[in-house]
Amino acid sequence: MKAVHFGAGNIGRGFVGLILHRAGYEVVFSDVSAELIASLQAADSYTVHEVGDGARDSEVTGFRAVNSAAEPEALAAELASADVVTTAVGPTVLRFLAGDIARALRDRPEGSAPLVVMACENAIGASDTLRGLVETELGDDAALLSRAVFANTAVDRIVPAQAPDAGLAVTVETFFEWVIETRAFDGDVPVIPDAVFVDELAPFIERKLFTVNTGHATAAYLGAQAGHELIAEAMADAKVYAAVEAALQETSALLVAKHDLDPDAQAAYREKILTRFTNEALPDTVLRVGRQPLRKLSRTERFVGPAAELAERGMSVSALLDAVRAALRFDDPADEQSVELQALLREGRPAEIVARVTGLDESHPLTPALIDAVAARRAELA
Repeated sequence: MKAVHFGAGNIGRGFVGLILHRAGYEVVFSDVSAELIASLQAADSYTVHEVGDGARDSEVTGFRAVNSAAEPEALAAELASADVVTTAVGPTVLRFLAGDIARALRDRPEGSAPLVVMACENAIGASDTLRGLVETELGDDAALLSRAVFANTAVDRIVPAQAPDAGLAVTVETFFEWVIETRAFDGDVPVIPDAVFVDELAPFIERKLFTVNTGHATAAYLGAQAGHELIAEAMADAKVYAAVEAALQETSALLVAKHDLDPDAQAAYREKILTRFTNEALPDTVLRVGRQPLRKLSRTERFVGPAAELAERGMSVSALLDAVRAALRFDDPADEQSVELQALLREGRPAEIVARVTGLDESHPLTPALIDAVAARRAELA
C-alpha cells in the first residue's frame, strides 16, 4: 500500500505520516520546500517524540519524498499509483493541489481501485472542497472523478513549533484523533487502524473545531493580551483559564443542542481538552496558535461559526465575544493576517469590517455585538 501525503511539515511528519506508517503504508511526502524535501530524501528515518501521559518515541522509516514544485513528473508517477492521498497544507492551499490530483486521475490505469483522497485540515468539509477544485481542473473530463473517493475527515493533535535544532524530529502530544466519514466509500474503507470511521462526520468535526480549536485560539489571544508567551503559561493564569472554560461551555451548549450530544459526555470531552492545553511538555506559543486571525474570525470558523448559531438560537455568546475582542487585539508584526487585520481596524468602518471579515450581514443577530467589538478596538487604535 502506498500513500502520498501533501505537506511534509511538522503535522505531516508528526501526525498523518506517522499514522499512515503505523498502518503499513509506504509514505511519499510531497512539499514545495526544497530544503525540507532534500533532508527527507537524505534520511533513512526520523523520530516522533510523543510527550505527556504515556510518552513514547516512534521511529518512522521506509518513506520517500518528492519536491512537488521541481519534480512534477515524479509526483505524477507517485500519485497515479497511490492508494491513498492525504493533505496537511492548510485549507487555503488546497487549490494548488487540485491540478496534480486531476492529472493523477487522468493517468490512473482503468480498472484500478479508486484513489482515496482525504484532506486532513482544520476546516469543515475540506475533502468536499478539494473534490470541487479537482472537478474544475478536470473540466470536460469530470467523469474521471469516479476514479477517486473524497472522504471528509476530522483531525486532532497538538503539534507545536519545533526547536530550531530539531531537524526532522517532531515533538507532539500523546493524544490524537483521526475521524473519517464512511459514506463516501462503497463499503471498502482504507486500512488505518488508528483512525475512527463514522457514518456521519458533522458532529465530530464540529465538536473538534468548536472545542479544541475554539479553546486553543481563545487561550492564545487572551494569553497574548495578558503577556504570556506559551499556551501552558496562559492556561496557568486563572483568569485566562476561566475565560477559555467559559467559551467552551458556550460552544458545548451549542453542540449538545444541535447534535443531540450527551451533555455529560460533552462535558467530559471539554475537560479533557482543557487539560491538554495545560501540558507543560508542549512548548506551544500563543503566537503560533494565534496566527492567521482573519481566517479564524471568518464565518464558519471557531468563533463566529458557533457564536452565530448560538445567537440565532437566543443563547449566550458573551464568552465567545470576549475571545473575539482578544482576537481583534492580536498584533503580531510577523503574521501577515495580523498586520492586515490591524490595518483594517485603523482604516475601515466597523460595519464594513464585520461584513468583510466575518461574512455576516447587518440583519444577523450577532452582527451588532461584533460591530461594537470592532468599534471599541478601533477607538483603542485611534
